[in-house]
Amino acid sequence: MASNEFLSERIAVFFTDKKVPFYEKKMFGGNCFMVDEKMCVAVMKDEIMARINPNIYLESLEKEGCKEMSFTGKAMKGYVLLSVDAYDLDKDLYYWLQLALDFNPLAKASRKRKSSKN
Repeated sequence: MASNEFLSERIAVFFTDKKVPFYEKKMFGGNCFMVDEKMCVAVMKDEIMARINPNIYLESLEKEGCKEMSFTGKAMKGYVLLSVDAYDLDKDLYYWLQLALDFNPLAKASRKRKSSKN
């Protein structure tokens, strides 16, 4: 199943309305939204992966539709997965997107991989 295109469009509208420069990149089997060369949020099927401040991570997990993100069986602190229960209403979606956007300036960019071409 491909990423939810309508959900991706809702996210793009949010960033555009906020005048946040972003670009979209195919990652994690979905559509990732990059802000300042860092992953901010991603749409994977009908879920959103959001990168939020680790200081509010545990508190955020208590909210409806929010769970730990784990690709390898180990939770990644600061990354959450959001089901439709967490983002169905625009105000709820915008809440999570704003959390991710607020954390973005503090987030570390991933290291660039060196090319094996020499």
